[in-house]
Amino acid sequence: MSVLAEVQRDYGTLKLLIEGEWADSNTSRIEPVMNPAKDEAIARVPYAVKEEVDRAVEAAQNAFDRWKNLPVPTRIQYIYRFKSVIEDNVEDLARITTQNHGKIIDESRGEMRRLVENVETACAIAYTMAKGEHMDQIAAGIDTTLIREPLGVFAIIGPFNFPSMAPFWFIPYALALGCTVVVKPSEVCPLPLQWTLKVVEKVGIPPGVINLVHGNREVSEALISHPDIKGVAFVGSTAVGREVYKFAGAHGKRAIVQAGAKNFVVVMPDADLDMCIRALMPSFFGNTGQRCLSGANLVAVGEVYEELKTKFVQASSKFRLGYGLDERVEMGPVVTRKSRERIFDYIEKGTREGAKLILDGRNAKVEDYPNGYFIGATIFDNVTTDMKIANEEIFGPVASIVKAEKLDEAVEMINRSRYGNATCIFTSSGRAAREFRTRVKAGNIGINLGIPAPMAFFPFGGWKDSFFGVLHGQMDCVDFFTDKKIIMSRW
Repeated sequence: MSVLAEVQRDYGTLKLLIEGEWADSNTSRIEPVMNPAKDEAIARVPYAVKEEVDRAVEAAQNAFDRWKNLPVPTRIQYIYRFKSVIEDNVEDLARITTQNHGKIIDESRGEMRRLVENVETACAIAYTMAKGEHMDQIAAGIDTTLIREPLGVFAIIGPFNFPSMAPFWFIPYALALGCTVVVKPSEVCPLPLQWTLKVVEKVGIPPGVINLVHGNREVSEALISHPDIKGVAFVGSTAVGREVYKFAGAHGKRAIVQAGAKNFVVVMPDADLDMCIRALMPSFFGNTGQRCLSGANLVAVGEVYEELKTKFVQASSKFRLGYGLDERVEMGPVVTRKSRERIFDYIEKGTREGAKLILDGRNAKVEDYPNGYFIGATIFDNVTTDMKIANEEIFGPVASIVKAEKLDEAVEMINRSRYGNATCIFTSSGRAAREFRTRVKAGNIGINLGIPAPMAFFPFGGWKDSFFGVLHGQMDCVDFFTDKKIIMSRW
């Protein structure tokens, strides 16, 4: 039995991080944090009261005045040391992620690798993109210099599906550029980020530079509306993201909002199907479908339909479900019982709408974990794009097969969708690939790969209802956390 040892079975009641101290909350509301593979509570999360949110922001504001005035190389040395301490603790952090979220252990390790990539990139941009510009003699005897200055304290609100990585699309950049932060992780999956920040503490970063509060919508609103908060970075669903964007705008705050998705994957008749199927499995069913880059609608173009369907169903039916700490497991549970019920409802909607259920994951059983929130790979055939299962985000291991006669029809389907996070094509034709990437309205494009996740030194794209704002996560943070000052001099 190749099950990894768990770090802990009970993490107790989580604490708040304010001005460098881990403190108990005074709240009366404390909710269980679940292990979705076992349906067991492994911790308790307090929902911070407004006074605690105010204290966290005040700590960040006080720290900002000191932090922004540190020499850039000094700030970067702190952040660069994040890389070493996180890498030294990857296995523990990955296990905690699997315990709380349910994703398999290798997916949790991959999340930590991507987190470290953002730390590395943040260190680099402080010396490159953030260094400003200078031009002599723009007029007689006049020189002009552009500098970037950090704005202050920012709120970062994280999602449950990548509970550590997504907040680190923002945290290291904010710090490298001279800002300070108050972070609120998902109340469903708060353990991974809390323990990541406990690890980061080892570098000795000054108190108040990073603060953490737990809670739900009320805590998020208290953060965003605080007069000392300059902006908010949010990753989550479109419905919540739209409200965050409106609320931030109403309070005059900057916002980066990375939101939901309904991603199309197009397979052309000339595609290498063996390679394609290998890529489709993690695309549609990795992270148990709880990924904003997951494939959702599989578009079979022309005569590829029958062979693609057969191979796709065969491969999808072979997933080994179970507790993600077992290295043999290929798919874990969804994150909550409520999530599973919602996904089951969508499967019922699909059958009522006339789609043909050709692989049903609702009866998936895991003998050793009978109470876990498991769903097997589920596939619908005969799906049309007017069906709810084809145009609403399900966020689970549910795939819809859609037919298209030509590439033009596939592109039109994609462009009619209200989402524009990601889309992919599998083809041997450079011409088709070029036409596809030029015409489709989406922010992250995959050509012969199923998960077009941008490296940290690119922005994380997103169009239409998959994104609100002007600037995206990762590289665009240089402009988000700073503002420009233009200095014109005559001597």
